[in-house]
Amino acid sequence: MNSINRRSVLLAGLGVAGSSALTACSGGSGSSPGAPSLVGPDSKLVAATDKRRRSTGKVHNVTLTAAPAMLDLGGGVLAKSWAFSGRAPGKEIRLSAGDTLAAELSNQLPNRTATSVHWHGIALRNSMDGVPPATQTAVRAGSNFAYRFVADAPGTYFFHPHVGVQLDRGLYGPLIVEDPKEPLSYDDEWVIVLDDWIDGTSGTPDEVLAGLKHGMGGMDMGGASPSPSSSTGDDDMGGMGGMDMSHLSMGGGTSDNATASPPRSGGMSMKFMLMDAQSKLLGGDAGDVKYPYHLVNGRVPADPDVFTSKPGKRVRLRIINAGGDTAYRVALGGHKLTVTHTDGFPVQHQQVDALLVGMAERYDVLVTLSDGVFPLVALAEGKKASGMALVRTGSAGAPKPTVRPKELDGMTMTAAQLKAADDVRLETKQADRVHRIELTGGMDTYDWGINGQRFDMNNPTANPVLVEQGERVRLDFVNKTDMWHPMHLHGHTYQLARGGPRKDTTIVLPKTTLSVFFDADNPGQWLLHCHNAYHGAAGMMALVAYQA
Repeated sequence: MNSINRRSVLLAGLGVAGSSALTACSGGSGSSPGAPSLVGPDSKLVAATDKRRRSTGKVHNVTLTAAPAMLDLGGGVLAKSWAFSGRAPGKEIRLSAGDTLAAELSNQLPNRTATSVHWHGIALRNSMDGVPPATQTAVRAGSNFAYRFVADAPGTYFFHPHVGVQLDRGLYGPLIVEDPKEPLSYDDEWVIVLDDWIDGTSGTPDEVLAGLKHGMGGMDMGGASPSPSSSTGDDDMGGMGGMDMSHLSMGGGTSDNATASPPRSGGMSMKFMLMDAQSKLLGGDAGDVKYPYHLVNGRVPADPDVFTSKPGKRVRLRIINAGGDTAYRVALGGHKLTVTHTDGFPVQHQQVDALLVGMAERYDVLVTLSDGVFPLVALAEGKKASGMALVRTGSAGAPKPTVRPKELDGMTMTAAQLKAADDVRLETKQADRVHRIELTGGMDTYDWGINGQRFDMNNPTANPVLVEQGERVRLDFVNKTDMWHPMHLHGHTYQLARGGPRKDTTIVLPKTTLSVFFDADNPGQWLLHCHNAYHGAAGMMALVAYQA
């Protein structure tokens, strides 16, 4: 990874975005002679940092059983998938800031499939982050693993596996850490989990990845071009946008526990490909995977989840995008939304019509409910599809599943337009270290990577992004690709430049540079990766590692 240390040059401060191409010596391989010594997940420094976390002493005990399940998605749609304790989303875990979560994972998955649980967005001790093989050994089928950590920062989070593309099955659930000194005033809460769904309906995530990894270079398109065409609207698709190309399948799939190797026949499998999905909000190509369903709280629009309340009630919506390949534009028909938090951290309040929520992002909003029945619509950005739930405060009839509230075409908020609240804004200071994080690869050979390299799960400490305890670090995300990427940093939150929001996952648009800052205050080895499940599995990951 290209980096610059403060000892060699004075770096830009927090208020400067800075996109200049900075180069310096790279961090060495963790397995090469002369490579830097790294802080391990179980090191004394990690343990000492963990002891300093504010703890209430209260322990919440939960059991998460990962096992096959037949899921009822509503409307007569049944999906054979994997889930925690037979439901998707999994049962909500809720605790207060400073409480300890003691979660026992029981792996009952078939075909000797290993798994883990990652606690997305939580700044916890490194050994509990749930990322094989960097922080733990994967939990073998038939085995258990005990996660135990203090959750000391309030916010909206979620949990999911960090093995292969298991995230795109039903193995996820909301994790809510309440603020015992909650400054917001509201009457009720509604946790909203969004998901794009394919597993057990038209295929499995492993089969999707197998097709994608073969790339588009040898794809027989029958004379049509697979390249993106211009769009005339935020979610319009030109050319072959949205067409069902399952009849062009050119390769076989893989089993549930497959390694997702490419099909042997020439050209990629088109069974799961959504061609030419276009979005102005996302800078072009919106996604690759043709999902048959888009769910809100595990339900299809024809048989939606319903939140029942009364007119005039002020409700906090906690919105989580647990999807694998889809950004959602979210709006509540007939209402304005007041954004209060993103990724668990407060922002300066802003009233909007709709929100753009990338994979793994979370937003909290407040809304005062009117009298009637209103659709909460999650438009699959650029994909000509949507999910829907209902808010019912009166006796009016329900809207059609295909309803499109006018708010979806109003002021749509993205993270780049938000500002951090004063009490969580990072102190302005010079960066001690800068890393240039180039997002590379493309669809032709499906070679997604960081700085031109695919992450090697068999050697995770090769080419680490090096930091030292106590440093202010700047990451310059330089997106060299034609697609957008939701970039997630484990174990930390960063702040977007120019006083932007504190986040752990943020959208980096194609052909742009985005600078973020974080304080290296949680030692260990932490993944930095694209949260498109398929881009990450293909190799768009790196390891942020503390030097010993």
